[in-house]
Amino acid sequence: MTFPTTGSLDRRRFLAVSAGAAFAATALPGCAASVDDGSESGGTKRESATVTVMTPDDEKKAFQAAGKALGIKINFIARDETRLNAMLAAKNPPDLVRGLGAVETPYFAARGLMADLDPYFAKSSVLKASDLDPVNDVWRYDGQKQGAGPRYGMAKDYSQDQMFWYRTDLLEAAKLDLPSETEPLSYDEWLDMGKQLTKRRLGKVKVYGMSAAGLGTFAQLMHMTASAGGSLFAEDLASVDLSSPEARKALSWYLEYARADVGPNVANPNPDGWDWPTYQAGRMAMAGDGYWFGGAIGGDPKIAEVSRFAPAPQLGSNRVSPCFGATGYWIPKEAKNKDAAWKLFEYYFAGKPAQDRASGGWGIPSLKSLRSLMPQGTEFQKQALQVQEKELEHFSVLSFTPYAQVTALDGILNKVLPRAVKGKTSAGKVADELNKLMNEQIAKGKELVG
Repeated sequence: MTFPTTGSLDRRRFLAVSAGAAFAATALPGCAASVDDGSESGGTKRESATVTVMTPDDEKKAFQAAGKALGIKINFIARDETRLNAMLAAKNPPDLVRGLGAVETPYFAARGLMADLDPYFAKSSVLKASDLDPVNDVWRYDGQKQGAGPRYGMAKDYSQDQMFWYRTDLLEAAKLDLPSETEPLSYDEWLDMGKQLTKRRLGKVKVYGMSAAGLGTFAQLMHMTASAGGSLFAEDLASVDLSSPEARKALSWYLEYARADVGPNVANPNPDGWDWPTYQAGRMAMAGDGYWFGGAIGGDPKIAEVSRFAPAPQLGSNRVSPCFGATGYWIPKEAKNKDAAWKLFEYYFAGKPAQDRASGGWGIPSLKSLRSLMPQGTEFQKQALQVQEKELEHFSVLSFTPYAQVTALDGILNKVLPRAVKGKTSAGKVADELNKLMNEQIAKGKELVG
Protein backbone atom coordinates (compact mmCIF):
# COMPACT_ATOMS: atom_id res chain seq x y z
CA MET A 1 0.00 0.00 0.00
CA THR A 2 1.35 3.40 -0.94
CA PHE A 3 0.19 6.97 -0.98
CA PRO A 4 2.17 9.58 -2.93
CA THR A 5 3.92 12.55 -1.42
CA THR A 6 6.18 15.24 -2.75
CA GLY A 7 13.66 9.70 9.49
CA SER A 8 15.77 11.69 9.73
CA LEU A 9 17.51 9.40 11.71
CA ASP A 10 18.59 9.06 15.31
CA ARG A 11 22.13 8.32 14.13
CA ARG A 12 22.94 11.79 12.84
CA ARG A 13 25.85 12.21 15.20
CA PHE A 14 27.30 15.12 13.29
CA LEU A 15 24.16 17.28 13.17
CA ALA A 16 24.86 20.42 15.10
CA VAL A 17 22.44 23.31 14.69
CA SER A 18 21.97 26.49 16.64
CA ALA A 19 19.03 28.80 17.01
CA GLY A 20 19.06 32.56 17.56
CA ALA A 21 16.60 34.83 19.28
CA ALA A 22 15.73 36.72 16.10
CA PHE A 23 12.94 34.28 15.18
CA ALA A 24 11.27 34.72 18.54
CA ALA A 25 11.43 38.47 18.21
CA THR A 26 9.94 38.55 14.71
CA ALA A 27 7.87 35.45 14.01
CA LEU A 28 6.67 34.74 17.53
CA PRO A 29 6.21 38.15 19.18
CA GLY A 30 5.63 38.10 22.90
CA CYS A 31 6.50 34.45 23.37
CA ALA A 32 9.72 35.08 25.22
CA ALA A 33 8.03 37.16 27.86
CA SER A 34 5.52 34.58 28.98
CA VAL A 35 3.90 31.35 27.91
CA ASP A 36 0.73 29.53 28.80
CA ASP A 37 0.83 27.05 31.63
CA GLY A 38 0.19 24.25 29.17
CA SER A 39 -3.52 23.78 29.68
CA GLU A 40 -5.60 23.74 26.52
CA SER A 41 -8.22 25.88 28.23
CA GLY A 42 -5.87 28.86 28.22
CA GLY A 43 -4.73 28.79 31.84
CA THR A 44 -3.00 31.54 33.75
CA LYS A 45 0.23 33.02 32.45
CA ARG A 46 3.53 32.81 34.23
CA GLU A 47 7.06 33.90 33.48
CA SER A 48 8.27 30.49 32.40
CA ALA A 49 7.17 26.92 31.92
CA THR A 50 9.12 23.70 31.93
CA VAL A 51 8.82 21.48 28.88
CA THR A 52 10.12 17.90 28.88
CA VAL A 53 11.59 16.96 25.52
CA MET A 54 12.51 13.38 24.59
CA THR A 55 15.24 13.69 21.97
CA PRO A 56 18.73 12.45 21.06
CA ASP A 57 21.72 14.43 22.27
CA ASP A 58 22.38 15.93 18.83
CA GLU A 59 19.15 17.95 19.03
CA LYS A 60 19.74 19.46 22.47
CA LYS A 61 21.61 22.53 21.28
CA ALA A 62 18.74 23.67 19.06
CA PHE A 63 16.16 23.24 21.82
CA GLN A 64 18.34 24.92 24.43
CA ALA A 65 18.64 27.98 22.21
CA ALA A 66 14.90 27.93 21.53
CA GLY A 67 14.10 27.64 25.23
CA LYS A 68 16.36 30.57 26.03
CA ALA A 69 14.76 32.73 23.34
CA LEU A 70 11.22 31.82 24.38
CA GLY A 71 11.70 31.88 28.14
CA ILE A 72 10.95 28.18 28.45
CA LYS A 73 12.87 25.82 30.71
CA ILE A 74 13.65 22.47 29.12
CA ASN A 75 14.08 19.09 30.76
CA PHE A 76 15.73 16.62 28.41
CA ILE A 77 15.12 12.87 28.33
CA ALA A 78 17.18 10.66 26.03
CA ARG A 79 15.20 9.05 23.21
CA ASP A 80 14.34 5.57 24.44
CA GLU A 81 11.40 3.56 23.12
CA THR A 82 11.00 1.40 26.23
CA ARG A 83 10.97 4.42 28.52
CA LEU A 84 8.57 6.28 26.24
CA ASN A 85 6.11 3.39 26.22
CA ALA A 86 6.28 3.20 30.02
CA MET A 87 5.70 6.94 30.41
CA LEU A 88 2.77 6.85 27.99
CA ALA A 89 1.23 3.93 29.88
CA ALA A 90 1.59 5.83 33.16
CA LYS A 91 -0.07 8.90 31.58
CA ASN A 92 2.99 10.97 32.42
CA PRO A 93 4.64 11.39 29.02
CA PRO A 94 7.18 13.96 27.82
CA ASP A 95 5.70 17.13 26.35
CA LEU A 96 7.51 16.78 23.03
CA VAL A 97 8.74 13.51 21.51
CA ARG A 98 11.13 12.75 18.66
CA GLY A 99 9.78 10.05 16.35
CA LEU A 100 9.70 8.47 12.89
CA GLY A 101 6.50 9.73 11.33
CA ALA A 102 6.42 7.19 8.50
CA VAL A 103 6.39 4.10 10.72
CA GLU A 104 5.31 5.31 14.17
CA THR A 105 2.30 7.56 13.57
CA PRO A 106 -0.25 4.75 12.95
CA TYR A 107 0.88 2.88 16.08
CA PHE A 108 0.61 5.77 18.53
CA ALA A 109 -2.39 7.47 16.90
CA ALA A 110 -4.43 4.26 16.84
CA ARG A 111 -3.97 4.03 20.62
CA GLY A 112 -5.14 7.60 21.22
CA LEU A 113 -1.73 8.65 22.54
CA MET A 114 -1.07 11.62 20.26
CA ALA A 115 -2.49 15.13 20.56
CA ASP A 116 -4.43 16.41 17.54
CA LEU A 117 -2.35 19.39 16.38
CA ASP A 118 -4.81 20.70 13.78
CA PRO A 119 -6.10 23.47 16.11
CA TYR A 120 -2.51 24.64 16.68
CA PHE A 121 -1.64 24.61 12.99
CA ALA A 122 -4.83 26.53 12.23
CA LYS A 123 -3.77 29.38 14.52
CA SER A 124 -0.06 29.39 13.65
CA SER A 125 1.36 32.39 11.82
CA VAL A 126 4.55 30.56 10.81
CA LEU A 127 3.48 26.97 10.05
CA LYS A 128 0.99 27.28 7.22
CA ALA A 129 -0.70 24.26 5.66
CA SER A 130 0.09 25.61 2.20
CA ASP A 131 3.82 25.57 3.02
CA LEU A 132 3.92 21.99 4.36
CA ASP A 133 5.60 19.49 2.07
CA PRO A 134 3.13 16.63 1.43
CA VAL A 135 5.56 14.25 3.16
CA ASN A 136 4.12 15.64 6.39
CA ASP A 137 0.96 13.66 5.67
CA VAL A 138 2.71 10.58 7.12
CA TRP A 139 2.01 12.30 10.44
CA ARG A 140 -1.74 12.04 9.78
CA TYR A 141 -3.99 9.10 10.64
CA ASP A 142 -7.77 8.84 10.45
CA GLY A 143 -8.17 5.61 12.42
CA GLN A 144 -8.03 3.44 9.30
CA LYS A 145 -5.27 4.73 7.08
CA GLN A 146 -2.18 6.88 7.14
CA GLY A 147 -2.10 10.12 5.15
CA ALA A 148 -5.59 11.32 6.09
CA GLY A 149 -7.29 12.64 9.22
CA PRO A 150 -5.83 14.79 12.01
CA ARG A 151 -2.24 16.00 11.86
CA TYR A 152 -0.33 14.60 14.85
CA GLY A 153 3.21 15.80 14.19
CA MET A 154 5.58 17.17 11.61
CA ALA A 155 8.75 16.03 9.85
CA LYS A 156 11.84 18.12 10.45
CA ASP A 157 13.15 16.93 7.07
CA TYR A 158 13.09 13.73 5.07
CA SER A 159 14.92 11.55 2.57
CA GLN A 160 14.21 8.76 0.11
CA ASP A 161 15.86 6.23 2.33
CA GLN A 162 16.84 3.50 -0.15
CA MET A 163 19.05 5.72 -2.30
CA PHE A 164 22.80 5.27 -1.87
CA TRP A 165 26.09 7.14 -1.82
CA TYR A 166 29.32 5.85 -3.31
CA ARG A 167 33.01 6.72 -3.31
CA THR A 168 34.29 7.34 -6.82
CA ASP A 169 37.88 6.66 -5.75
CA LEU A 170 37.04 3.10 -4.65
CA LEU A 171 34.89 2.36 -7.71
CA GLU A 172 37.54 3.69 -10.08
CA ALA A 173 40.25 1.67 -8.33
CA ALA A 174 38.13 -1.44 -8.94
CA LYS A 175 37.65 -0.36 -12.58
CA LEU A 176 33.87 -0.23 -12.19
CA ASP A 177 31.59 2.16 -14.07
CA LEU A 178 29.92 4.79 -11.92
CA PRO A 179 26.16 4.25 -11.43
CA SER A 180 23.71 6.22 -13.54
CA GLU A 181 22.33 9.40 -11.99
CA THR A 182 18.84 8.77 -13.34
CA GLU A 183 18.38 5.03 -14.02
CA PRO A 184 18.40 2.74 -10.97
CA LEU A 185 20.53 -0.36 -10.66
CA SER A 186 18.76 -3.63 -10.07
CA TYR A 187 19.39 -5.06 -6.61
CA ASP A 188 21.30 -7.89 -8.26
CA GLU A 189 23.56 -5.41 -10.09
CA TRP A 190 24.11 -3.50 -6.86
CA LEU A 191 25.04 -6.67 -4.99
CA ASP A 192 27.42 -7.70 -7.78
CA MET A 193 29.16 -4.33 -7.48
CA GLY A 194 29.32 -4.79 -3.72
CA LYS A 195 31.01 -8.15 -4.10
CA GLN A 196 33.61 -6.69 -6.49
CA LEU A 197 34.32 -3.77 -4.17
CA THR A 198 34.75 -5.83 -0.99
CA LYS A 199 38.34 -6.29 0.14
CA ARG A 200 39.41 -9.00 2.55
CA ARG A 201 42.58 -9.85 4.42
CA LEU A 202 43.16 -13.17 6.15
CA GLY A 203 39.49 -14.01 5.69
CA LYS A 204 38.21 -10.80 7.31
CA VAL A 205 36.52 -7.88 5.59
CA LYS A 206 38.75 -4.81 5.47
CA VAL A 207 36.61 -2.76 3.09
CA TYR A 208 32.86 -3.26 2.83
CA GLY A 209 31.67 -3.18 -0.75
CA MET A 210 28.29 -1.82 0.30
CA SER A 211 25.83 -1.27 3.11
CA ALA A 212 22.14 -2.12 2.72
CA ALA A 213 19.23 -1.60 5.14
CA GLY A 214 20.28 1.80 6.45
CA LEU A 215 16.95 2.20 8.29
CA GLY A 216 16.61 -1.43 9.30
CA THR A 217 16.07 -4.78 7.66
CA PHE A 218 12.26 -4.67 7.76
CA ALA A 219 12.24 -1.38 5.85
CA GLN A 220 14.66 -2.86 3.32
CA LEU A 221 12.37 -5.85 2.76
CA MET A 222 9.33 -3.57 2.43
CA HIS A 223 11.02 -1.59 -0.34
CA MET A 224 12.27 -4.62 -2.26
CA THR A 225 8.88 -6.33 -2.06
CA ALA A 226 7.12 -3.18 -3.28
CA SER A 227 9.51 -2.72 -6.19
CA ALA A 228 8.83 -6.34 -7.17
CA GLY A 229 5.12 -5.47 -7.29
CA GLY A 230 3.99 -6.85 -3.93
CA SER A 231 3.44 -5.78 -0.33
CA LEU A 232 4.65 -7.23 2.96
CA PHE A 233 1.45 -6.14 4.69
CA ALA A 234 -2.05 -7.33 3.85
CA GLU A 235 -4.53 -4.73 2.64
CA ASP A 236 -5.90 -4.24 6.19
CA LEU A 237 -2.33 -4.01 7.60
CA ALA A 238 -3.24 -6.71 10.13
CA SER A 239 -0.77 -9.34 8.93
CA VAL A 240 2.40 -9.88 6.92
CA ASP A 241 3.17 -12.45 4.26
CA LEU A 242 6.83 -13.02 3.54
CA SER A 243 6.02 -16.19 1.60
CA SER A 244 4.49 -14.36 -1.37
CA PRO A 245 6.62 -14.58 -4.53
CA GLU A 246 7.64 -10.90 -4.27
CA ALA A 247 8.50 -11.02 -0.56
CA ARG A 248 10.33 -14.33 -0.90
CA LYS A 249 12.41 -12.82 -3.71
CA ALA A 250 13.30 -9.92 -1.39
CA LEU A 251 14.15 -12.28 1.46
CA SER A 252 16.31 -14.41 -0.85
CA TRP A 253 18.24 -11.31 -1.92
CA TYR A 254 18.89 -10.29 1.67
CA LEU A 255 20.06 -13.77 2.62
CA GLU A 256 22.49 -13.76 -0.32
CA TYR A 257 23.74 -10.30 0.69
CA ALA A 258 24.30 -11.40 4.30
CA ARG A 259 25.92 -14.71 3.37
CA ALA A 260 28.27 -12.96 0.93
CA ASP A 261 29.43 -10.80 3.87
CA VAL A 262 30.03 -7.76 1.66
CA GLY A 263 28.38 -5.29 4.03
CA PRO A 264 26.98 -4.91 7.56
CA ASN A 265 24.08 -7.30 8.17
CA VAL A 266 22.08 -8.96 10.94
CA ALA A 267 24.60 -11.79 11.27
CA ASN A 268 27.65 -9.52 11.23
CA PRO A 269 26.80 -5.93 12.28
CA ASN A 270 29.06 -2.96 11.62
CA PRO A 271 31.26 -2.49 14.73
CA ASP A 272 31.21 1.26 14.07
CA GLY A 273 27.48 1.29 14.82
CA TRP A 274 26.48 3.15 11.65
CA ASP A 275 27.77 3.85 8.16
CA TRP A 276 29.44 7.24 8.41
CA PRO A 277 32.65 6.43 10.35
CA THR A 278 33.25 3.42 8.09
CA TYR A 279 32.51 5.33 4.88
CA GLN A 280 34.66 8.28 5.97
CA ALA A 281 37.61 6.00 6.72
CA GLY A 282 37.52 4.48 3.23
CA ARG A 283 36.30 1.14 4.56
CA MET A 284 32.93 1.26 2.80
CA ALA A 285 32.50 1.84 -0.93
CA MET A 286 28.71 2.31 -1.12
CA ALA A 287 26.41 3.42 1.70
CA GLY A 288 22.68 2.75 1.45
CA ASP A 289 21.53 5.98 3.08
CA GLY A 290 19.30 8.78 1.86
CA TYR A 291 20.02 12.42 1.05
CA TRP A 292 20.49 13.20 4.77
CA PHE A 293 23.84 11.36 4.73
CA GLY A 294 25.20 14.25 2.64
CA GLY A 295 25.13 16.39 5.79
CA ALA A 296 27.90 14.23 7.23
CA ILE A 297 29.79 14.02 3.94
CA GLY A 298 29.69 17.79 3.52
CA GLY A 299 31.59 18.20 6.78
CA ASP A 300 34.67 16.48 5.32
CA PRO A 301 35.85 18.20 2.09
CA LYS A 302 38.17 15.34 1.14
CA ILE A 303 35.36 12.78 1.36
CA ALA A 304 32.92 15.14 -0.35
CA GLU A 305 35.26 15.42 -3.33
CA VAL A 306 35.00 11.67 -4.04
CA SER A 307 31.34 11.14 -3.02
CA ARG A 308 28.37 10.92 -5.35
CA PHE A 309 24.68 10.04 -4.99
CA ALA A 310 22.60 7.44 -6.87
CA PRO A 311 18.93 6.42 -7.26
CA ALA A 312 17.39 3.67 -5.13
CA PRO A 313 18.04 0.17 -6.55
CA GLN A 314 14.99 -1.81 -7.63
CA LEU A 315 14.17 -5.50 -7.26
CA GLY A 316 11.52 -5.44 -10.00
CA SER A 317 9.88 -3.18 -12.56
CA ASN A 318 7.61 -1.27 -10.14
CA ARG A 319 9.92 1.66 -9.47
CA VAL A 320 9.42 3.11 -6.00
CA SER A 321 11.74 5.19 -3.85
CA PRO A 322 10.24 5.35 -0.35
CA CYS A 323 10.66 7.28 2.85
CA PHE A 324 10.75 5.26 6.08
CA GLY A 325 11.71 8.13 8.35
CA ALA A 326 10.18 11.62 8.01
CA THR A 327 11.66 12.09 11.47
CA GLY A 328 10.13 14.86 13.50
CA TYR A 329 8.26 15.59 16.72
CA TRP A 330 4.83 15.06 18.22
CA ILE A 331 3.01 16.08 21.38
CA PRO A 332 1.42 13.31 23.50
CA LYS A 333 -2.27 13.64 24.30
CA GLU A 334 -1.55 13.47 28.05
CA ALA A 335 1.28 16.03 27.92
CA LYS A 336 1.03 18.56 30.74
CA ASN A 337 2.45 21.56 28.87
CA LYS A 338 1.02 21.42 25.37
CA ASP A 339 0.93 25.16 24.71
CA ALA A 340 4.53 25.71 25.73
CA ALA A 341 5.55 22.59 23.79
CA TRP A 342 3.84 24.02 20.72
CA LYS A 343 5.84 27.24 20.95
CA LEU A 344 9.03 25.17 20.95
CA PHE A 345 7.56 23.17 18.07
CA GLU A 346 6.98 26.31 16.00
CA TYR A 347 10.44 27.67 16.69
CA TYR A 348 12.15 24.40 15.87
CA PHE A 349 10.25 23.79 12.63
CA ALA A 350 10.05 27.32 11.22
CA GLY A 351 12.97 29.23 12.76
CA LYS A 352 16.73 29.20 12.52
CA PRO A 353 17.07 25.50 13.44
CA ALA A 354 15.04 24.60 10.35
CA GLN A 355 17.08 26.96 8.17
CA ASP A 356 20.33 25.47 9.46
CA ARG A 357 19.15 21.92 8.80
CA ALA A 358 18.12 22.80 5.26
CA SER A 359 21.37 24.59 4.39
CA GLY A 360 23.45 21.81 5.97
CA GLY A 361 22.13 19.12 3.63
CA TRP A 362 20.73 16.95 6.42
CA GLY A 363 17.55 16.17 4.51
CA ILE A 364 14.90 17.66 2.26
CA PRO A 365 13.18 20.46 4.22
CA SER A 366 9.61 19.71 5.23
CA LEU A 367 8.63 23.33 4.53
CA LYS A 368 8.49 24.12 0.82
CA SER A 369 9.68 27.67 1.51
CA LEU A 370 13.04 26.31 2.73
CA ARG A 371 13.82 24.25 -0.40
CA SER A 372 15.93 27.08 -1.83
CA LEU A 373 18.37 26.70 1.09
CA MET A 374 19.41 23.17 0.10
CA PRO A 375 23.18 23.34 -0.48
CA GLN A 376 24.66 23.39 -3.98
CA GLY A 377 27.91 25.28 -3.49
CA THR A 378 30.20 22.35 -4.32
CA GLU A 379 30.25 19.77 -7.10
CA PHE A 380 29.22 17.00 -4.72
CA GLN A 381 26.27 19.09 -3.46
CA LYS A 382 25.16 20.02 -6.99
CA GLN A 383 25.29 16.41 -8.13
CA ALA A 384 23.41 15.16 -5.05
CA LEU A 385 20.69 17.78 -5.41
CA GLN A 386 20.20 17.03 -9.12
CA VAL A 387 19.91 13.29 -8.43
CA GLN A 388 17.58 13.93 -5.50
CA GLU A 389 15.27 16.24 -7.45
CA LYS A 390 14.94 13.68 -10.25
CA GLU A 391 14.31 10.88 -7.75
CA LEU A 392 11.36 12.76 -6.25
CA GLU A 393 9.33 11.72 -9.31
CA HIS A 394 9.32 8.20 -7.85
CA PHE A 395 8.66 9.12 -4.22
CA SER A 396 6.15 7.13 -2.20
CA VAL A 397 5.42 6.12 1.37
CA LEU A 398 4.66 2.50 2.13
CA SER A 399 1.87 2.36 4.72
CA PHE A 400 2.85 0.80 8.04
CA THR A 401 0.73 -1.30 10.37
CA PRO A 402 -0.83 0.36 13.43
CA TYR A 403 -0.59 -2.91 15.35
CA ALA A 404 3.17 -3.25 15.91
CA GLN A 405 6.23 -1.09 16.31
CA VAL A 406 8.87 -1.39 13.62
CA THR A 407 11.48 -2.11 16.29
CA ALA A 408 9.51 -5.19 17.35
CA LEU A 409 9.41 -6.52 13.79
CA ASP A 410 13.10 -5.75 13.29
CA GLY A 411 13.74 -7.53 16.58
CA ILE A 412 12.15 -10.69 15.17
CA LEU A 413 14.31 -10.42 12.05
CA ASN A 414 17.39 -9.95 14.22
CA LYS A 415 16.48 -13.13 16.10
CA VAL A 416 15.65 -15.36 13.13
CA LEU A 417 17.92 -14.23 10.30
CA PRO A 418 21.37 -14.76 11.89
CA ARG A 419 20.59 -18.45 12.35
CA ALA A 420 19.25 -18.66 8.81
CA VAL A 421 22.31 -16.93 7.36
CA LYS A 422 24.75 -19.22 9.14
CA GLY A 423 22.67 -22.35 8.71
CA LYS A 424 21.86 -21.72 5.06
CA THR A 425 18.15 -22.22 5.68
CA SER A 426 15.98 -21.78 2.57
CA ALA A 427 14.10 -18.53 2.08
CA GLY A 428 10.81 -20.43 2.15
CA LYS A 429 11.42 -21.89 5.61
CA VAL A 430 12.66 -18.53 6.90
CA ALA A 431 9.51 -16.87 5.56
CA ASP A 432 7.29 -19.39 7.36
CA GLU A 433 8.99 -18.75 10.68
CA LEU A 434 8.90 -14.98 10.25
CA ASN A 435 5.21 -15.06 9.29
CA LYS A 436 4.36 -17.00 12.43
CA LEU A 437 6.30 -14.77 14.84
CA MET A 438 5.41 -11.44 13.24
CA ASN A 439 1.72 -12.22 12.86
CA GLU A 440 1.56 -13.28 16.51
CA GLN A 441 3.08 -9.91 17.43
CA ILE A 442 0.68 -8.01 15.18
CA ALA A 443 -2.34 -9.97 16.46
CA LYS A 444 -1.53 -9.03 20.06
CA GLY A 445 -1.34 -5.40 19.07
CA LYS A 446 -4.63 -5.56 17.23
CA GLU A 447 -6.35 -6.96 20.33
CA LEU A 448 -5.13 -3.96 22.33
CA VAL A 449 -6.29 -1.44 19.73
CA GLY A 450 -9.65 -3.12 19.30
